[in-house]
Amino acid sequence: MIEWLDSCESTNTYIASQAPLMADGDVVAARTQSAGRGQRGNSWEAEPGANLTFSMLLRPAELAPARQFEISMAVSLAIADVLDTLLPHPLCAKIKWPNDIYVADKKICGILIEHSLSGNKIQHTIVGIGLNVNQRQFTSDAPNPVSLIQLNGRTTALEPLLQQLCDTIIADTRSYDTAALRRRYFAKLYRGTGLHPYIDTGSGERFLAEIADVAADGIITLRAADGQLRRYAFKEVSFG
Repeated sequence: MIEWLDSCESTNTYIASQAPLMADGDVVAARTQSAGRGQRGNSWEAEPGANLTFSMLLRPAELAPARQFEISMAVSLAIADVLDTLLPHPLCAKIKWPNDIYVADKKICGILIEHSLSGNKIQHTIVGIGLNVNQRQFTSDAPNPVSLIQLNGRTTALEPLLQQLCDTIIADTRSYDTAALRRRYFAKLYRGTGLHPYIDTGSGERFLAEIADVAADGIITLRAADGQLRRYAFKEVSFG
């Protein structure tokens, strides 16, 4: 079920307050968000009525908490796959670890995933998504936003696109082969091949590395230019 709200502070916050009453796959979308949230506590700029800001409740009962990053992989791949059908050749969507969606070095979609754990089980997961669709100009200090209309020159109807995204996300998160999922995710990674600049956020060290692996728990392994393998959790390393 998809519920549209004219406005709310944050669809993730709204779903969190309603989670006990909601079923697996239920979605809340807002035409306007006054306090949309992104990763690292950042805000998300979205022109009212021009973009998609929505959250989905998932109940992955059989997934162990240690494998929770598989949800992130499946969701980001689903969104990237849908966007690929709408982008002009040769553009394609890429996943910037852990789950931002980039096109041509610019961010088109942000994903915020919040898990509620109970013992050794995931009680529920809230997947918050902000997708730039029909916004032509961005005024915030976000460094590199881009929208679908800027890339393909066409206005996209929001409600059919939302339905397509939700159907794909539900299908991809409910049934997948873990090994195949990891291969697909790795193949879709932004800057997935070659040496690129990184920053160790703890020490401030800058170094060149290539992505060697992303584990099922989300840990990224980078192979530095000197061959050294470095493992990082989210927020411990950033692109330089």
